[in-house]
Formats: sequence, C-alpha cells, structure tokens
Amino acid sequence: MQGFRNAARVLLAAGALMMATQVLAQEAPDALVKRVSEDMLATAKSDPKVKAGDMARVREVVETKLAPYFDFTRMTALAVGRNWKTATPEQQKQLTEQFKTLLVRTYSGALARYSDQTIDYKPLRMDAGATDATVKTVVNSSTGSPVSIDYSLEKEAGGWKAYDVIVGGVSLVTNYRDEFNQQVQAGGIDGLIKALTTKNGGKA
Repeated sequence: MQGFRNAARVLLAAGALMMATQVLAQEAPDALVKRVSEDMLATAKSDPKVKAGDMARVREVVETKLAPYFDFTRMTALAVGRNWKTATPEQQKQLTEQFKTLLVRTYSGALARYSDQTIDYKPLRMDAGATDATVKTVVNSSTGSPVSIDYSLEKEAGGWKAYDVIVGGVSLVTNYRDEFNQQVQAGGIDGLIKALTTKNGGKA
C-alpha cells in the first residue's frame, strides 16, 4: 500500500510538472517578460544577500530566474556573425559557454546596482500565430532618465526565449559583433574563445 501511495505521489508530481510546462509554453511573450522582470526586481528588493551585494548570490539569482529564458546559443551565433559557421561544434559550444558567462556577469552587475527602478510595459504588437516578437519596455529611475529596453524573442518548443536585448536602441548581440570579428581576424576562433575566457576570469 505504501508503495502504491509513493507511486501515486510521483505520478501526481509529474502531472503537475507537465501542466506547469504546458502553461509556460502557452505564456505570451509580453507576459513572460513582465513575470520574469518583476520577479527579478522583487528579489532585488527583498533578498538580503542581493541587497548586501553578495555577488555569488546575485549570480545564482540570475542563473535560476533569468538565464533559463534566454537562447544563449542563438545569441552567441548572432554575436559571432559569419564566423560562427567556420567554428567546429566544440568551438561553438565553448563560445556559447563563455558568452553566457559574460552575459550572466553583466546582468549580475546590473542587478547588484539595483536601486529603485520601475518598468513600464508597452502594448504588444504581434500577429496571431507569430513565432517572433519584440516586447518593448521602459525602465524608470529617480536618479536618471528613462531607458528603453526591448526584448527580441522566438517561440521554441518549450516556450518563448529571448535572443537579443536592445538597450536604448543598441542591440546587445550587434554591439559585440565588431569586437568579436576583430578578435577572430587576429587569432581565429580559438583566439576569440581565449579572449572571452580571459575576460571571464578564467585560464585559456
């Protein structure tokens, strides 16, 4: 009987997980951006370690609450540009890992500097059945001018994921492209991997 009850609990838990996954997959891109953004801001306000500037905790928050909603492989491919196709699968994997680390560090630094920001979410304009969308937001702060932050998202099997962030009209992935291209010209794909690894504080 106890074994049956345990099995039933496992089935119920699995069913609940499947339902949650289906709900997230059906979540509209603007709803996703708002949910994740508000969750990050709420954590920045309430988590004592984040408020104290504990970077290990800050990175943990970014890794668990933000990173799952980004397509880092596509972001890396866009940032590397035409040189992406010349990289081997192993090099592409290393590039993606290092670029993700760089972006997580960047987002962590921004979260650690959080003060009193609020976010306005613009109405979503998207055709029915579209698999690509841009969610427009404006970040407001009492210490500076409003900053527009737009998210480019693509609908994947598991739901919507961001593949670019446009801050003040400047694309994040495009902003890195010239730098990455110069590094590839100077030292090849391995040279870019080395440069990213070094920037992330690792050994290459």
